[in-house]
Amino acid sequence: MSAKKSTEVLIGGKKYNISGYDEEEYLQRIASYINGKLREYNEVESFRKLQPEMKATFVEINIADDYFRAKEQIDKLESDVDTKDQDIFKFKHDLINAQVENEELKSKLEKLENEKKELQLAKTKLEASLEESLLGPSISTKN
Repeated sequence: MSAKKSTEVLIGGKKYNISGYDEEEYLQRIASYINGKLREYNEVESFRKLQPEMKATFVEINIADDYFRAKEQIDKLESDVDTKDQDIFKFKHDLINAQVENEELKSKLEKLENEKKELQLAKTKLEASLEESLLGPSISTKN
C-alpha cells in the first residue's frame, strides 16, 4: 500500500486539508466535483435560503444519489458484460461444433468422391467388357 498523502483543497470557498492514499490530482478532482455540485445547487434560490447544515445535508444526499445511480449503472453494465461473455462462449462452442461437423462432412464427401471414381471405373470396365462380349474383340492394329 502506498503512503498516505495530504493535500490542500478548496471546497465552497474554504480551504481544507484532506488526506488519502490516492494521488493529489484525484483528491483535487473530488473537491472539484463537490464544488460543481455546490455551484449547481447555489443557482436554485430555495437552496440558497437553506441553513448551512441543511445545505450540506442536501448536497450529501445528492452526491449519494449520484453514487447509487452510477453503481446501479455499473452493475447493469457488468451484468450485460456477463451476458455477452456467456453469448460469446456459446457462439464459440457452436462454432467449434460446426467446424467439427464440417470436417466430418468433408471426410464423408471425400469418401463418396472416391467411391464415385471407383464406381465410374468399374462401370467403364463393365461397359468395355459388355461391348467386347457383344461385338467381339476389336481390331485396332493394321497388318
